[in-house]
Amino acid sequence: MDATTIVLLVLIVVLVIVYPIMVSARNKKERQKYQEMTNSLKRGDKVLTASGVYGTIVDLHMEDDKKIVTIETGMGNNKGYMAIDAYAIYTVLPDENAQTQETKPAEAPKEDDNIKNIEEAVGTKSSKKKKEEK
Repeated sequence: MDATTIVLLVLIVVLVIVYPIMVSARNKKERQKYQEMTNSLKRGDKVLTASGVYGTIVDLHMEDDKKIVTIETGMGNNKGYMAIDAYAIYTVLPDENAQTQETKPAEAPKEDDNIKNIEEAVGTKSSKKKKEEK
């Protein structure tokens, strides 16, 4: 056996052993994250199911060792209800009210303030102020 054959065999053995271990570790992390998401579900959460249905959770209960979630879909007079397994929920959508409260934009400066700042930096006066002074 020459050196290239030995290197090739070692590489194949490493790939056969290391690849499944790495895939298993990644899948374990994803399963754990998904389990945490399904355990943290509560009434009022807005969710997206794996089949693409948007809704709001109105009820959670256990039935035959399964977590059943009832969601309300639709708007106005077109509301409907679906009872689904908690594992059919793809993601919990962020709450719009929480985002708007956390990320309030800073008050934009007024145009007159911007003009004053520029004039101070440049050392000139706007034509509007020149007319007012006359």
